Amino acid sequence: MIRQSQHDYQTVTRSRPAEAPKAAIRKPVPAFAEEPAADRIPVSRIVLDQEGTFLKRGHVMSFGALFLFTAVLYARPAEFYPSAFTNKLALILGLVTFGLYLISQLALEGTLTARPREVHLVLLFMLAALLSIPLAIDSSIAWGEFSATFIRGVLIFIVIINVTRTTARLKAMLFLSVVTALVLSGIAVNDYRLGLLTIEGYRAAGHGTGIFGNTNDMALHLVTMLPISVALFFGARNPLMKVIHAGCALVMMSAILLSYSRGAFLGMLVVLVFFAFKLAPGNRVAIVLLAIVGAITVILLAPSGYGTRLLSIFLPGLDPGGSADQRRGELFRSAWVALRHPLLGVGMGNYQPLMSLKGLVTHNSYTQVAAEMGATALVLYTMFIVSPLRKLAVIARDSFPTRKSSDLYYLALGLQAALLAYMVSSFFLSVAYAWYVYYLVGYAVCFRRIYESETGKLITVETRKSRRQKTGGSTPSITENARPAAA
Repeated sequence: MIRQSQHDYQTVTRSRPAEAPKAAIRKPVPAFAEEPAADRIPVSRIVLDQEGTFLKRGHVMSFGALFLFTAVLYARPAEFYPSAFTNKLALILGLVTFGLYLISQLALEGTLTARPREVHLVLLFMLAALLSIPLAIDSSIAWGEFSATFIRGVLIFIVIINVTRTTARLKAMLFLSVVTALVLSGIAVNDYRLGLLTIEGYRAAGHGTGIFGNTNDMALHLVTMLPISVALFFGARNPLMKVIHAGCALVMMSAILLSYSRGAFLGMLVVLVFFAFKLAPGNRVAIVLLAIVGAITVILLAPSGYGTRLLSIFLPGLDPGGSADQRRGELFRSAWVALRHPLLGVGMGNYQPLMSLKGLVTHNSYTQVAAEMGATALVLYTMFIVSPLRKLAVIARDSFPTRKSSDLYYLALGLQAALLAYMVSSFFLSVAYAWYVYYLVGYAVCFRRIYESETGKLITVETRKSRRQKTGGSTPSITENARPAAA
């Protein structure tokens, strides 16, 4: 019998799992305390940070310039004191803001911009717009549309997501937007009280001739800021602040009703139902019934003719001004133009003067993009809005256990509801090239980057592959969705 060497028999011990490098894990700050294991979201949705989301301190002057530019954009001083300087003030501040941003960004990080998915989408969307210009029916009109608000909105979006890198800065920008909405609401309510209903004889008018000059555009801003005010109400700990935020929300809702904007009313309804579903998930049937009863009550108590105007969404003949019938005609016409020009569309801004039945815009942001820029641009535009929406949902689930000590959960819900309100309301407006969506998506991306930086977690949406693995009984790898292109 051959003897085996004692070295051939070694004691077998259970191997310990490899530990992650210490540099890859940062201890969360106390405000985001670890939640109970039962409440944690799936591991495939949150991945340990690999130092890709850490936000360096900086961009103080760039943020100051951005805040001032936004204040001037909203206030429109040229409407109070017309002059050559005030007429160009927003443009001058925009150029200064972008110049300061470039200098600070290159000095701080050595790159032109961070590269979350939304940046890639908006740049591809801009590329689709550029490609449509040479093949447009009228290239001069397309270039004029591209070089006006559209390109400025894209550039400001890039500035927002790079310089708004602290919670205080984000809240300052949201505060400015909410205050603007409150002022606009107060003016609309006061005009109604005084009988100054200049739009069709019964609607509260917008303010000035700028970004809020059109009543429907003003209502769009109000309905996208309403959920932010509601979120601040639920997140506030001080009873006085709760009363203030509740009052702001009620004033905004009153102004939305007085604008008689059908799209804004539907957006407001979506916002209220969304919050009800999230805050009382166990009573969904009761919530739906309550929403129906509430909508009927609002219609009955609203100013004269409000219910008829809402019903004109489905029965255009009920609109005495005929706008509902015209908009339905333009909707079908723009969809037909989009099908006839699926590649690059007819060119930015070319639909209204050259393809419309009655010289009107599409009154629908989605068909506006499809008809003027093509099907690919429509996909990019939709993904640009939906991408942050899905990741906000992940943050909301992750921060739910800490909702009593932190307002993160409610801010995530508020930004989600704001994007949903925009998606619904913009179905009735041609605002794809306007400022609204670029600010809203910018705020959502900033919120996500700040959350990732302070918690050390990358937020990724669960993939189909990981869902299939879970249903098959296997456990997804913690590195499966790690390290996106950038945080």
